[in-house]
Amino acid sequence: MLQPLAERLRPQNLDEYIGQEHLVGKGAILRRMIDAGQISSFILWGPPGVGKTTLAKIISNQLDVPFYTLSAIHSGVKDVRDVIEKCKNNRMFQTGRPILFIDEIHRFNKSQQDSLLGAVENGTVTLIGATTENPSFEVIRPLLSRCQVYVLKSLEVKNLQALLDRAIHCDKVLKNLKIKIQETNALFRYSGGDARKLLNILDLITSSNETEKTIIIDDATVTERLQQNPSAYDKGGEMHYDIISAFIKSIRGSDPDGAIYWLARMVAGGEDPAFIARRLVISAAEDIGLANPNALLIANACFDALQNIGWPEGRIILAEATIYLASSPKSNSAYMAINDALGIVERTGNLPVPLHLRNAPTSLMKELEYGKNYKYAHDYENHFVKQQFLPDELKNDSIWKPQPNPAENKLKDHLSYLWKDRYK
Repeated sequence: MLQPLAERLRPQNLDEYIGQEHLVGKGAILRRMIDAGQISSFILWGPPGVGKTTLAKIISNQLDVPFYTLSAIHSGVKDVRDVIEKCKNNRMFQTGRPILFIDEIHRFNKSQQDSLLGAVENGTVTLIGATTENPSFEVIRPLLSRCQVYVLKSLEVKNLQALLDRAIHCDKVLKNLKIKIQETNALFRYSGGDARKLLNILDLITSSNETEKTIIIDDATVTERLQQNPSAYDKGGEMHYDIISAFIKSIRGSDPDGAIYWLARMVAGGEDPAFIARRLVISAAEDIGLANPNALLIANACFDALQNIGWPEGRIILAEATIYLASSPKSNSAYMAINDALGIVERTGNLPVPLHLRNAPTSLMKELEYGKNYKYAHDYENHFVKQQFLPDELKNDSIWKPQPNPAENKLKDHLSYLWKDRYK
């Protein structure tokens, strides 16, 4: 039986691997470790279809070490212990340190992750985990402290184009077909930076046109075929990223009807409730923010309540939080402020902390005037006194820019009263 195109084109070495130049490009950190033949345990974090599993297999092939894989969906603690025992036996025969690859490691519970700690710490295995979720939330701290986290990015247009060219000219099936690429906008748009999705779409279009002398690929053809086969390009459940996007954008757009519809789609499709709740917490901070700080409290309460109540009643809690967030006034001023501040830090580097703001726990530091002339705000009227809190080079900069809504107007008025001319 013919394998799917995505499997036929799976890269076997780094030269065939497309994308993630920041990790495997010339001089990049993973490339250097692989070339040196020494890698430490790490977690690959990124969206579907960007090459996490493929990269793990390439590393194993290049280092010529035993490679074991577990799926967090189907494996329990016993499976983990069995694999670790096999790895120990391999080490007795002086083979290279085995690699244990765990796909969707975020689905492992605490006891499953705990069972990995000893083997990772004592070097029985090199752990490579793959996750689409933020490891800070989903991986226990002791395991996370023993692993580096590398972020994989969605493929850029140049990467998708390279993958398309490789498929047409190198695949044993497609290279024998006459394929004419007239437009790629829809093809790349529907792919969403996902290599597997791109190849599945290409597979769908070419397999349904094999009798034609010339297979034309243009925007109209791609759109038509995907509408006729709405799930054909979404094998493995990648559509949930499209639906969660629609869900968050409906909340951001203050449309509770749209938000509750997409919530229902996720509930009916068996989406992980914790995945939805995390997105609500993020939305509350990013899209509602200071316009209604209670939104973050509601979203956090939703997340906590889900852990205690479970399913199916948890759907009601999600619905309540969703409607509240979608109906709330919106502001991204805090989101913009931290992004702007990070930009300033990147641009200006490690500017010195003004002396009066420095801590002075020792006599030497006091002699160097650390903390000198600092004014303790609570000693003054209204618990405020004017002084400089930014580095000298930035003392006149404005970073947080309040947006026009009742809650932020109140904050702005308070700051204007205190600072007079600074927060206008």
